[in-house]
Amino acid sequence: MTSSHRSGPFPVAIAVVAVVALLFVAGVSGGSPSARPRSGAFAWRAAQGPDRARPRALDRGAAASSATTPSPGRPSPGSLPQTHVYPSAQSPYFRSLMASLWAGIVRDSLVPAEAAFFPKGAYIQLKAIAGAGSDWSNRLVHDYRLDLAAAHALLGGDAAQAQLVAVDVPSGYGHWVPPGVCYNRAGYYEVPNARVVYREHGRIRSFGIASMISWRGVWYVVHLGAILRSTDSGRVDEPAVGRGRSVYSGTC
Repeated sequence: MTSSHRSGPFPVAIAVVAVVALLFVAGVSGGSPSARPRSGAFAWRAAQGPDRARPRALDRGAAASSATTPSPGRPSPGSLPQTHVYPSAQSPYFRSLMASLWAGIVRDSLVPAEAAFFPKGAYIQLKAIAGAGSDWSNRLVHDYRLDLAAAHALLGGDAAQAQLVAVDVPSGYGHWVPPGVCYNRAGYYEVPNARVVYREHGRIRSFGIASMISWRGVWYVVHLGAILRSTDSGRVDEPAVGRGRSVYSGTC
């Protein structure tokens, strides 16, 4: 009797259940140990695939740039109110503005470089003075045009061959200028002495941007070669061989 029970259907059923259980465990665990990732980082890369980059944290200026980048059918940034967003010097929009500045220098032309300049509508909102629009046109843009020509002359006859490498912005020098200071009725961030870094004839060279100020989370040039000048002529701010060095100067 005992032997007949051992050879009956119950052992077969138990064996089948055991096989199914083993297959289930193998499926859940992902196969043999050699086929499984050994770390969380490797598991992430395997899940994303070899051609996908690891996502990066979005910086605060880049987040703002998506809202301030002009596009067809949307108002220009200068027609919109100021914000307290601190600008990023790494956002694609800022880089596009600096490429426009560089194009104006290389071509000795205000037309492409005007995109990088502080917007007229923003300046009218900013300044608590009569004739702010005329001051923007007749003083600020006039000086900007002179400084573009001076930077173009610095590049010399091979200006078209010079290549923009970077614009180094000393973000640690950025500071908030509150309303009521320097005849302003709105506040803004200001950063002095950024460096335009370029390559010419195989050498790295640079010069400064005297002052940039913010509007809606974007840096714009407001003084290129100098903030104050004694003559009606263009200036190049601290030209140097190499990347140069930004020095803090508290301005508004």
